[in-house]
Amino acid sequence: MPTTAQRIPARERILTTAGDLFSAHGLRGVGVDRIIAESGVAKATLYAHFPSKDELAAAYLRRTDDSWRGKLRGAALAAGDDPREQLVGMFDAVAASYARHGFHGCPFINAAAESEPDSAPYAVTVEHKRAVRRWVRSLAEAAGAPDPDELALQLTLLIDGTLAAGKLEQDPAMPAAAKAAAHALVERSLTTAD
Repeated sequence: MPTTAQRIPARERILTTAGDLFSAHGLRGVGVDRIIAESGVAKATLYAHFPSKDELAAAYLRRTDDSWRGKLRGAALAAGDDPREQLVGMFDAVAASYARHGFHGCPFINAAAESEPDSAPYAVTVEHKRAVRRWVRSLAEAAGAPDPDELALQLTLLIDGTLAAGKLEQDPAMPAAAKAAAHALVERSLTTAD
């Protein structure tokens, strides 16, 4: 009788295993042989689903993109209907990331640091950062920011900086400080609009 793990489709087992390993050890810190061994698939099976390690890393980042943007949206919506509140509320997703056991910083920043600019993981990372900024810009515009591009840039830099610093320092006070800074940025930006 197949085990629970064996009933999970091979592609899903590979991607989940690779994601856990990439998150904990980085893209370069994990070899294909380890992914094969821990996912319980044959080498041919891995390469049938992911022709290269870069393609596997890109698929992991695409999955992470969906998850992270969902968390940001969820935190923003939980803050209320006012886009001003949502711009600050999205920082609750950053706090939740810090609280997660095994926090390793931003997987996209980590991947960009380990990838060549012409690689698939790098391209997925760039698109992820642009998509998050576009979404934040739409909130800034809905809030009435006179320069929604500038506010979106400031807030996404604050998110990225907080996630990167979290990997280095593991200081649980950082998300609250980032949220307070976001509140100040939003208030300053929108006060000048009034």
